[in-house]
Amino acid sequence: MDLQAWLSLLDAGEYTIAREVILRGVAAMFALAFLSAFHQVPVLVGEDGLLPAPTFLERLRERGIRGGPTLFHWHRTPYSDRLLRAMCLVGMVLGVATVLGLPQLGPAWTTIPVFAVMWGLYLSIHSIGQVFFGFGWESMLLECGAIVGFLGSDQVAPPLLVLLFLRWMLIRLEFGAGMIKMRGDPAWRNLTAMDHHHQTQPMPGPLSRQAHLMPRWWHRVETLGSHVVQLGAIWLVLLPQPLASIGASLVILTQLFLVVTGNFAWLNWLTIIVAFSAISDPFLRWIVGGPWPDWGLPHGPAADSAAPGVEASPLWWHVLIVLVIAGLVVLSRRPLLNLFSSHQLMNASFNRFHLVNAYGAFGSMTTRRFEVEIEGTQEEDPDAAGEEQWQPYRFRGKPGDVRRRSRQFAPYHLRLDWMMWFLALRPGPEAWFVVFLQKLLAGDPAVRRLLAEDPFDGEPPTALRVRYFAYRYATRAERRETGQWWVRREVRELGRFGPR
Repeated sequence: MDLQAWLSLLDAGEYTIAREVILRGVAAMFALAFLSAFHQVPVLVGEDGLLPAPTFLERLRERGIRGGPTLFHWHRTPYSDRLLRAMCLVGMVLGVATVLGLPQLGPAWTTIPVFAVMWGLYLSIHSIGQVFFGFGWESMLLECGAIVGFLGSDQVAPPLLVLLFLRWMLIRLEFGAGMIKMRGDPAWRNLTAMDHHHQTQPMPGPLSRQAHLMPRWWHRVETLGSHVVQLGAIWLVLLPQPLASIGASLVILTQLFLVVTGNFAWLNWLTIIVAFSAISDPFLRWIVGGPWPDWGLPHGPAADSAAPGVEASPLWWHVLIVLVIAGLVVLSRRPLLNLFSSHQLMNASFNRFHLVNAYGAFGSMTTRRFEVEIEGTQEEDPDAAGEEQWQPYRFRGKPGDVRRRSRQFAPYHLRLDWMMWFLALRPGPEAWFVVFLQKLLAGDPAVRRLLAEDPFDGEPPTALRVRYFAYRYATRAERRETGQWWVRREVRELGRFGPR
């Protein structure tokens, strides 16, 4: 066998559809992430934000801390909202261009700089995002952005090594989440976790209530099914076809269930996209009605007669891919050890560039739902204001009005609403929340734009009060009788702020 024949083993010509799904899917998630940052980051960490980035960067410099890599360190001013928005616009343009397939039309390498720029821009924003960017799917997006560009354009076959690395990422996502659950809350081991999940998850969706009201045996099946896929079926992606495609399909099915019953930003969609790294073109054609494939086909480009114009990849391309994957394999040591550690870390990065991360969620389940509600009044004497004079500020995604049905926002990310869920778990004087209340008292227009409803139409209140409620879903009988989606009771008042 000559050198070219050996190199052809590193081509995966039967994964051209998977490549397009991954390239376009990850690019779409980047475009949404930049859109979310464009609207929200200036308000949250901007020049006049809740946790201003200039103050954050200056504090890092005073303490001699490098922090995360960011272009704002190199700009003549540490941070500006104008520069932030310009970066988001560039990221959105590159994301949309990839969704349209434009970089894929060029030479093999053209996808690499496109994703490298999106990765670099988003890493710069992430590094100043502070608590508002403390979510596992942020690292997921960055890791995907750093690797999927090496899938190459349409001029070369998809590199097998890159697809295998994406499967390794999928294992860290799924098996890591499964092990976090088994090592964490006993509710996962006794199969009762899903009795509470749909009701207590951070941001329920329109079908979450129906999912919660399903019988207990159904919740046992949900929990058991999660274990079967995350701890068992996920390993099928390392086996030959069709087992790899079957394993990935099971992951996709469970993720689609989570998509329709919750709002986890781009977490589930990105997992689905990465799972396509194990689904071959012949399997996809069979799914849509094609013939049962001949699984004896080799990995080389000749395996896919439906990929015209794809020739054997050149030597320089193989060398580049091997070097990149070798570097990522070296970085995989700590994440691999973490998977099997009794002190497993969840949603952790082992380097400043968010490459080869640890993932996982819901190692600890909450059994009751609490919500923080902010109300304002325009009465001259707030202490004398009756209940009817206190009006609530409504958020876009988090529960508030007991008659309002939850909405679907994912894969768009509502960062303020998510932080309000964390605040309800440990109500206290969070720095960002104190500033948030101060800006509401001042009638700040930027903060109000992040809300669904301002009861005073832009006018500042004379005082605010913060109340703490316990929420649960209305039963079917309660919904028929009252029309309510939620039932709530007040636990206590957390405090009053003002007057002006």
